[in-house]
Amino acid sequence: MSIEVLNESSVEVELEEFVDCAEYVFKRMHLSDAVELAVSFVDPEPMEKLHLQWLDLPGPTDVMSFPMDELRPGTQTSPVAEGTLGDIVICPQVAAEQALAAGHAQIEEMLLLEVHGILHLLGYDHAEPEDEKVMFGLQRRLLLEYLASRES
Repeated sequence: MSIEVLNESSVEVELEEFVDCAEYVFKRMHLSDAVELAVSFVDPEPMEKLHLQWLDLPGPTDVMSFPMDELRPGTQTSPVAEGTLGDIVICPQVAAEQALAAGHAQIEEMLLLEVHGILHLLGYDHAEPEDEKVMFGLQRRLLLEYLASRES
């Protein structure tokens, strides 16, 4: 499994936690060890530039996903063999604001954003209410299972 996590932000980030979480999601979504992913943490200014460049929206956002090989989830009997899933960019400062508003820890918000980003890279979306229900339900289940697994 090739999961690269880089911190280019001014906020301290526990990089290994994000590798572990991505590995957990890869296993649950039946992606092989040959699938590649890059996760980067950036400050608000570079995130705002990406947000403007790719979505033509002002201001920094929490997470952006950039798919590469358009991989989709595998199954237990037919896992995704190989490929580059893509890149996820997370802004810790925006995540901190959202965590405060939601009443949970910043690390939990950033892990949620990582799971959210991976699901986008796997083709999930939340533009329509039914799609949102599916994606957010899966996102919640994966995050809660991951958090429970690290406590045992």
